[in-house]
Amino acid sequence: MIVLSFTSCGTSTAVSETQTYAWPLGTSSPEDTVTQIYAEKFAEEVYELSDGQMVIQVYPNSVLGGDRELLESCKDGDIPFIVQNTAPQVTFLPDVAIFDMPCLFSTIDDVREKVDNPEFMDKISEVYVEGGYQLLGYADQGFRVMTTNTPVYSLSDFKGQKIRTMENSYHLAFWKSLSASPTPMTFSEVYIGLQQGTIDAQENPYEVIVSNRLYEQQDYVVETNHLPHLISLVASDEFMNTLTPEQQEIINQAATIATEYARQQSDDRIASRIATIEESGTEIIPLSDDIREQIREAATPVYDSIKENVDPELYEIYTKGIL
Repeated sequence: MIVLSFTSCGTSTAVSETQTYAWPLGTSSPEDTVTQIYAEKFAEEVYELSDGQMVIQVYPNSVLGGDRELLESCKDGDIPFIVQNTAPQVTFLPDVAIFDMPCLFSTIDDVREKVDNPEFMDKISEVYVEGGYQLLGYADQGFRVMTTNTPVYSLSDFKGQKIRTMENSYHLAFWKSLSASPTPMTFSEVYIGLQQGTIDAQENPYEVIVSNRLYEQQDYVVETNHLPHLISLVASDEFMNTLTPEQQEIINQAATIATEYARQQSDDRIASRIATIEESGTEIIPLSDDIREQIREAATPVYDSIKENVDPELYEIYTKGIL
């Protein structure tokens, strides 16, 4: 059904103005997430701005494939739109590793101001185009934080903790720089891993921690705020080039509206997620500015590695005024 609906829209420029287009958008996230909110708002705005002539169907929960499969299908033009975290994109788009620089920003507003900067957005958009995509926007789920059964009050408290991370070399290097013991693990195994003691800790944004009830197996949430959890709205470059200028304008306008909406939803939901965690009895530990600076110093090798592997101009724009 998906293939047929997409095939029918491949001739969009040749059909009458009353033609209705139906395009799939894939995510690997569950429904009750900002990722889903972002995707649905985008689809809603496209429908309304096109007076119902352009229809996007959202498929969550990896129905159309996991992150890798979604990226490959989007590049090939089989799936015109995807919404996903930036971390899995580093394998396909090495310059996206710029977002893996730990503890660079103090607030999520600082992150948003940076990624919205026209100079930065133009440069990072080039990265996506060269990879076969078009970047339509970045929303977020706030920062990633650490959950653990061992309280962290100093840099030495990270030592030896077996923490689950994504399969991302920069993430692994960061936790090793803190003397922790990072362990890549499929996300579906994290809850049982915490329950059985296979891992001591994990790191994710608040929304993921609550939606998957990870806090039930952890005594503490440590507000490391080490990385922004950016969510990208991406289109296939091949697909976008089949659209009329008017259709492309609708897509871009809808993306702008959806991005702002998703960010506001993220802010609202983080507050409620924190309340849920606190009500459960799990303690939230904020980190002092002094400890955060120590973390940044310890993570210098990660900064250096990213600097060596991303576009120098992109690095300069992203870190300007910070490093």
